[in-house]
Amino acid sequence: MTQRIRILPENLTNKIAAGEVVERPASVVKELLENALDAGATDIVVEIEGGGKRLIRITDNGCGMSRDDALLALERHATSKILTESDLEGIATLGFRGEALPSIASVSRFTMASRETDNIEGSEIYAEGGKIREVKACGMASGTIVTIRNLFFNTPARLKFLKSPETEAGHVGDLVTRIALSRPDVRFTYLSDGKTVIKVSPGGLASRVSDLLGKGIGNSVYPVEYDDDYLRVDGLVSSPDCCRSAPSHVYTFINGRFVRDKVVQHAVMAAYRPVLEQGRYPVVILFVGIDAGEVDVNVHPTKHEIRFRQQGRAHDAICAAVESILRRTPWIREPLPAAASPALPRPSASEQRVAEVRDLLVSYGSMPPARSGDFRNRGAASENGAARPEPAAIAPLRAGIDLNEPAEGGGYFSSLTVIGQFQAQYILCQDREALVIIDQHAAHERVAFERLKREFSAGGVAVQKLLFPETLEFTFAEEAALRESLEEICRLGFDLESFGGRTWLLKGSPQLLAGHDHVSTLRDMVCELQEMGKSRKLAEAVDELLSTIACHSVVRGVHALTVPEIRALLLQMDATNFAGSCPHGRPVFRKITLSEIERMFKRT
Repeated sequence: MTQRIRILPENLTNKIAAGEVVERPASVVKELLENALDAGATDIVVEIEGGGKRLIRITDNGCGMSRDDALLALERHATSKILTESDLEGIATLGFRGEALPSIASVSRFTMASRETDNIEGSEIYAEGGKIREVKACGMASGTIVTIRNLFFNTPARLKFLKSPETEAGHVGDLVTRIALSRPDVRFTYLSDGKTVIKVSPGGLASRVSDLLGKGIGNSVYPVEYDDDYLRVDGLVSSPDCCRSAPSHVYTFINGRFVRDKVVQHAVMAAYRPVLEQGRYPVVILFVGIDAGEVDVNVHPTKHEIRFRQQGRAHDAICAAVESILRRTPWIREPLPAAASPALPRPSASEQRVAEVRDLLVSYGSMPPARSGDFRNRGAASENGAARPEPAAIAPLRAGIDLNEPAEGGGYFSSLTVIGQFQAQYILCQDREALVIIDQHAAHERVAFERLKREFSAGGVAVQKLLFPETLEFTFAEEAALRESLEEICRLGFDLESFGGRTWLLKGSPQLLAGHDHVSTLRDMVCELQEMGKSRKLAEAVDELLSTIACHSVVRGVHALTVPEIRALLLQMDATNFAGSCPHGRPVFRKITLSEIERMFKRT
């Protein structure tokens, strides 16, 4: 009988492994850079030609390898980073599989030269298509130099899927940027076709961000420091104004390893949801430090995916870390020393004249905006002394602003000098040498939204009983997640009762979801509970409903405000979380500096 099952030859298994590890030149650079960092390198040079198709060379000043270790490194599953099965439970290095070097060597013309600090000479190994052709001694500085030529020369099917040299070089540049952000203490140099693209010296994270992502981003990010005994989070997060249309600038690192993890990204976006418009993404550089035993990095050959042992707890901690900065709105309240920014010289007018101007602002603030053809009628109305009726929509605004409500200390908005209104829709203020324009509807909407949230939290979730209970059936995994979090779901307003097996009766739903598809909301919550250990679906739905209520409960369109009402609104903005944006993520204010105004009038 013919034997059909055979053991594959080593060169073929290496090529199969290469298909998992080596996707493009950037994949090669990633594996080699991780090896260099694991070796303790403090100075790394990356060189490519032809987008990495012709040449990739990584030079580092790490600990290097002896001749025997260098030869063993080209064997599959040969590594110095783990020894026993228990080591897989607490991986602290970037690499550990022992697959990268043999996989790369199997699809390229591969040269590796390495020397330990204590050795007089180094060792150089040349391999072609996975076969070692030459081993010799060489003179070199301590460290390792890996040179890859003609990537995929023996696998043309893989070669034809590569993009243009410019595109591949761009992917390598993005990869070097990510690695360089993760290690500000290491010097990185990246050359493409002989031209220096990246060159950064050791320093702090803020300077590294400015060097790699631009000074504009470097000036718009704020430090995060958070520790809850389960994990610690530090790094930089941007203001809502500094955002992108794609998550290309969301850099998250778990124990120093760059990851694209849905739990981490969801946590970041959940924190930004109240201040960022839908479809926009922040600039974030976050380093999450967690016990190596609490995270599994042995999920995918590329090591970009991980798995937390307690996903819900990790999610909430990361979200809380980012929220702790966003709630302080440092881009608004950042204090400036008086000496650093001299106050704008005031006009040479007496105090009496200033008081008269303020009185005029109060009187004119209640007048309707001038429209084409309305000047004569408005003048006549003023001469006749007829009182203009107050718009009906102004009542909710004045009812919503408590003139006696105290603010939390001297905040940014209450410190502004009120100039007046523009078109009875925008509040104009002065901040030292800047003009601040505030959207009064968006500002009042945020104040009303936060008040509604406080009331909602204090009163709990009201349950609305269903006239006819609905029968729902779940999968085994969903039913298990539902049972595990049943108490929490009931607190959120869902009245559920087991009907046997995987069938449940829904007897009531949150009152706020009246008129909405509460069944879909519940099913989405259970799916999230199954995947992440905790659901934010209902919280998002509640926030959306509250923001809609807030939007319709405050003044909209054109409405004049008196100076006391403006000041009361500014005071409440200082006492409000996320005061720089409305609940939908739109900006509340914009600042125009004196230098920008002077450029408009060609004074500079």
